Amino acid sequence: MRKQKLAGWAWLIDVAGAALFAWGIAAAISVLAGGGALPIAAPVAMVMGGLIRAASVMLVHRLAIAGAQRTAAGVRQAMVARLLSAPLPFAPLIGQAAVLAIDHPQTIEHYEARFVPARLAASAAPMLVLVIIAFASLVAAGILFATLIPFALGMILTGSLARGASERQLAALGQLSGLFVDRVRTLPIIRHFGAEERIARQVEAATRDVADRTITVLRAAFLSSATMEFFAALSVALVAAYCGFSLLGLLPFPAPEALTLREAFFALAMAPEFYLPMRRMAAAYHEKQLGEAAMAELRPILDTAIAPPPQARYVGVAAQGLTIDWPGRRIGPVNLSIGATGMIAITGPTGSGKTSMLAAIAGQIIPSSGSVTAIAPDDIAWAAQRPLILPGSLRDTLALARPGVDDAAIIAVAERVGLMPLITGRAEGLDLSLDHRGSGLSGGERRRIGLARALLSGRPLLLCDEPTADLDAESAEAIIALLHDIARHQAVIVATHDGRLIDRADAAVHL
Repeated sequence: MRKQKLAGWAWLIDVAGAALFAWGIAAAISVLAGGGALPIAAPVAMVMGGLIRAASVMLVHRLAIAGAQRTAAGVRQAMVARLLSAPLPFAPLIGQAAVLAIDHPQTIEHYEARFVPARLAASAAPMLVLVIIAFASLVAAGILFATLIPFALGMILTGSLARGASERQLAALGQLSGLFVDRVRTLPIIRHFGAEERIARQVEAATRDVADRTITVLRAAFLSSATMEFFAALSVALVAAYCGFSLLGLLPFPAPEALTLREAFFALAMAPEFYLPMRRMAAAYHEKQLGEAAMAELRPILDTAIAPPPQARYVGVAAQGLTIDWPGRRIGPVNLSIGATGMIAITGPTGSGKTSMLAAIAGQIIPSSGSVTAIAPDDIAWAAQRPLILPGSLRDTLALARPGVDDAAIIAVAERVGLMPLITGRAEGLDLSLDHRGSGLSGGERRRIGLARALLSGRPLLLCDEPTADLDAESAEAIIALLHDIARHQAVIVATHDGRLIDRADAAVHL
């Protein structure tokens, strides 16, 4: 923020350049109108004034952009850290997470680069312009100041209207991004169930909502610009009328001051500079509304403290009255307890919140009420419904859990989870090339990869999300037997609606 403030004060140099240019042109016109020769000082002043203004613009942009990029980089780094490891007050979709970590910091960068310096300049530069004009004409300075009061009231009114509209537009954009990415990721399932038309209508409605909110924002922005231009034009017109009538001796009241052509032209040339800083601020006002709305949306996450992980090694999990409140629904309360070994099944129909409850136990979501034992992240292994597949070899994807692990350990775990047909059935073996979608892998093979990676990590608490889904009966029985055997040596918590797995668990929690 320090560089943005310096950029704001650097705009005052622009006022000095404008005053020098105005003096040069006023001096030239007054001398030429009197029939004299053009003094060399006049064009020199105009050239120097233009150069000073150009230099001030370059300095402002250099300082503001550098400071804004530093601010945005800090926000982006903090957001990524929290999205990856901190417990969150809500669970964003993948598209929403991308908006929060990428788009919103970029919006804040634009706000810091354009609006913050313009706001600082608008608070001081007009007063400096008034002081400079007052040396030439006190009445002209008074006219400009008088137009400032209704202008400020109009901008407050239009600004409050624009702020609410921008916040609603930004929220709609985030929801549309999350919806779009989520639906693209599940496109094969949508096509399988013939839900293309329904999903298309859903995306169309969200898109129309964003369009409507954008029109509302633009309407407020145009109203704000119209207010600005009206008072800017009015102020210059009033100053021009006063100076012209004063020089011609046609004022309908006694002249309050004696104006020369040089003083009158200087005041008139400087009059547009009075509203110029506020015009710059108005031009960046849209960035202000979006930047403040983005910061308001990021604030709940940025305010989430990243607590230091527990120092003690894993000894068990205990949850008492654990609940999660999502809009329109509540998950829980859940009570469970597991020690260093054993298996607990969290059950319930699809969509009942089993995955969310696992995330709360892992410390990824802040529960609405209740308590759960704090567990060090290094003590948790997670086998997700859709495990992460790295672009590269099968070895790279499996070794993500233990960088540097040798092939013998990978093969041993792959054999336990039933991945050997995939490895031995391809000529590439562990060098089998995969893309980020796991193209060419069945759903069951993806699940086995996730489970193998979790086991390879050697962590004491294993969280499994639907480990037997997409498996045939024989493969599912093998995985159930494996999990039952693992539970003899470490703690296992599974989210499942597979009755066979629930029957083999030591306890079951129904949602």
